[in-house]
Amino acid sequence: MIIVERNSPHHPGATALLEQSHALMRSLFPPEENFFLNFDELAVPEVHFFTAREGESIIGTGALKIFDDYGEIKSMFVAEEARGKGVADAILRQIEDQAREEQLPVIRLETGDALVAALKLYVRNGYKTCEAFGQYMDATRSVFMEKPL
Repeated sequence: MIIVERNSPHHPGATALLEQSHALMRSLFPPEENFFLNFDELAVPEVHFFTAREGESIIGTGALKIFDDYGEIKSMFVAEEARGKGVADAILRQIEDQAREEQLPVIRLETGDALVAALKLYVRNGYKTCEAFGQYMDATRSVFMEKPL
């Protein structure tokens, strides 16, 4: 059974997954096209950080960063051995539920054009491409998506 819950990005299991995610992003994109948040940036009050676990093993991460008029999905990552089990869908549902609780009208995301599985996840869950937003205006390797809530 997959359990999704609030957690700290400083939890050892979460940190290990985030480090894997950051390494992957660095291998796929140049530094100026990497927009991941570091552990401390994920631990601020305006970010809701979640982990997914099976038993005691943390197998996925995801976060919702709150802005005045939207929420942004950050740090979605699933351990390689847990892919295909619905972990990302479960984390995404939790993030969307949190955004609704925050009464946000829309949820947005930026993801890399090389992240095919991520793009499929978002399309499957009702996200549509949109214009660049926020700090990403000059990003050339990014895909932008949003979903009204």
